[in-house]
Amino acid sequence: MANHKSAEKRNRQSQDRRLRNRVNKSQMKNAIRKVNDAVDAGSQEQAKEALLKAIPVIAKTASKGTIHKKTASRKISRLAKSVNKIESAA
Repeated sequence: MANHKSAEKRNRQSQDRRLRNRVNKSQMKNAIRKVNDAVDAGSQEQAKEALLKAIPVIAKTASKGTIHKKTASRKISRLAKSVNKIESAA
C-alpha cells in the first residue's frame, strides 16, 4: 500500500490510466476480431469494410500510447495481408 502522499497520487493516476488503456485496447481487439471473422467467412466486402474501420482504431490506440507504434504497424500490416489474400483467391 502507498505510504506517502505522492505515492497515493501515483496509485490514483495509474488506476485511471489502466482503465483508459483497457478501453482503448478492447476497442482495438474488437475491431481486429471483426476483420478476422470476415476473413474467415470469406466475405471480401465485409473484410475490406472492417479493415477500413479497424486501421484508424489501431492507429489511435498507438497514438494514445497504449500500444507501441511498431506493434500497431505490424497489426495493420498483417490484417491488410489477410484481406488481400482472400481478394486474390477470389
